[in-house]
Amino acid sequence: MVLALFASAQSADAHGIAGNRFFVGTLTFDDPSIADEAIVPNFSTFNHPVEGGNAVDNRFDWSFTRLLTPVLQVQVDSGWIHRNWPTARTSGFATTDVGIKSEIYRHNQHEMLGSAGLLWGIGHSGAQAVGADEPNSILPGVFFGKGFGDLPDGLAWLRPFAITGAFVDELPFGVTTTALGFGAPNGKAHSVLVPTVETLHWGLSLQYSTYYLTSRFTGGPPKDEPLNQLLPSC
Repeated sequence: MVLALFASAQSADAHGIAGNRFFVGTLTFDDPSIADEAIVPNFSTFNHPVEGGNAVDNRFDWSFTRLLTPVLQVQVDSGWIHRNWPTARTSGFATTDVGIKSEIYRHNQHEMLGSAGLLWGIGHSGAQAVGADEPNSILPGVFFGKGFGDLPDGLAWLRPFAITGAFVDELPFGVTTTALGFGAPNGKAHSVLVPTVETLHWGLSLQYSTYYLTSRFTGGPPKDEPLNQLLPSC
């Protein structure tokens, strides 16, 4: 669950806002907004299978975006990975991505926001020791948000809810790449040739805006009660 505190809104076209709805960014996937932004750092950890067992990655990711126009941004992101293999520990940089993202749809009255992006995963910009020594890739993606504040009075209890989502397709160039493995018979590091794989990255969030719980809500951001500025999401 993520709790975001929204302090102010300067206009209906501000970062992450469509009409009266503020779409909260998540820790695992991008939101539909276009903005000047720096995320440093973003920590995550996850367990995943590797040759010879499972590995745990502890990641510190960072991302920088800069507006070229009110609806178009450029971005660059990368990170640092510490990997706990079954028999060893390694560290190194993640793949560096550069690209653009543009707002392609907005409907303030119906609290809808959509954007599309295209990233280039720079080949061999990451460390082989953490499985990031990959070939060039392109990553087209779509991002959306929809609030339910436009529902009729009979469904007013649903108005605080919103959904956001992202779908990004990672398309590698080439058919094979090299990876680092730790396995039998001696448990030492060795390079292995592995096929490249197209990967679909996606995520969805359900959000609840406490703006709608106050009698002072008049279609804009609340002026009082910090509790009414919290937006839980999961």
